[in-house]
Amino acid sequence: MAMNVSNLDLNLLSVLNVVLKERSVTRAAKQLHVTQSAVSNSLARLREVFSDPLVMRSGRGLVMTPRAEQLAPIVSAAMAGLEAVFQGSRKFAPEETDRTFTLAAADNQQVCDVPQIAERFSRKMPNAKLRIVSPDFLVSSDGLAAGVIDAAMGPSVPVRPPLYSVQAWEEIGVLVVKHSHSRVKRRVSRELFNSLRHIDIEIAEGRTGIGHRLAQKTWIDQDLRREVALCVPSFTAAAMAAAHTEYVATIPRRTAAVFCRMLPIKIVEPDGFKLPALKMALIWHARTQADEGARYFRDLILHSLRAASSCGGSSATRPV
Repeated sequence: MAMNVSNLDLNLLSVLNVVLKERSVTRAAKQLHVTQSAVSNSLARLREVFSDPLVMRSGRGLVMTPRAEQLAPIVSAAMAGLEAVFQGSRKFAPEETDRTFTLAAADNQQVCDVPQIAERFSRKMPNAKLRIVSPDFLVSSDGLAAGVIDAAMGPSVPVRPPLYSVQAWEEIGVLVVKHSHSRVKRRVSRELFNSLRHIDIEIAEGRTGIGHRLAQKTWIDQDLRREVALCVPSFTAAAMAAAHTEYVATIPRRTAAVFCRMLPIKIVEPDGFKLPALKMALIWHARTQADEGARYFRDLILHSLRAASSCGGSSATRPV
């Protein structure tokens, strides 16, 4: 039987939207400025409306049912539309907003780019909150479409609506090994590269992603072979492992420069072959394309990325 929308309390949708984003009754109540009992009562009514449990307790948080996962992006878009209706032509005021803006970034970008972004964010939007999440969360939550992530940093590849992107900079790869490596001094020949054991980085959910596939193409095109001895989920873990083994890791130059100041590792140059260089982009969803606050947030990120970076030196990355 079709639902009579005119009989639906819109406050229930507001509660549902926040609960599905926060995955917590406590956090939802705090954000909505109501009691936990009020949120629980609203959830009980929503379960009757949709004839579905919607969320179920798991550990300290909540997990969504398949029906709730289907509803999440729809409800988020509906609430954003309602906010736009009632806000009318009110202009976004960065110095006044208390919105939370969420950016997905891998650990190398957290090391080299997030500090500059955070510094600019704190000056331009002093009352807002910046939230950084991992690629794992981006993939598992489908965060851009679901409305829980405003923008993501990742390899630049062609995208089509509902996704948009702008190419912003280029990451240049380098090889790192421990200072006392028995076979690697200052340079690595093609033959030596092929004979070494390597550390592989699988950033999102333990699987190879776009960046990994683009890097792999670089190796294949140059007839380079990597015997993988260790797989890790971050560049930080790769650098730490390289410092304690005879393995070699390929990580972005800017990140390597930071780790070289902290760990007993060194950058070694390739002799007769090239290392991967990946063009990187900022990516967002159509749901925020026209939102003035989201546009301001994206411009703030891009300004920070394109500014001269103090992380690893200006030669470590190229704006595009």
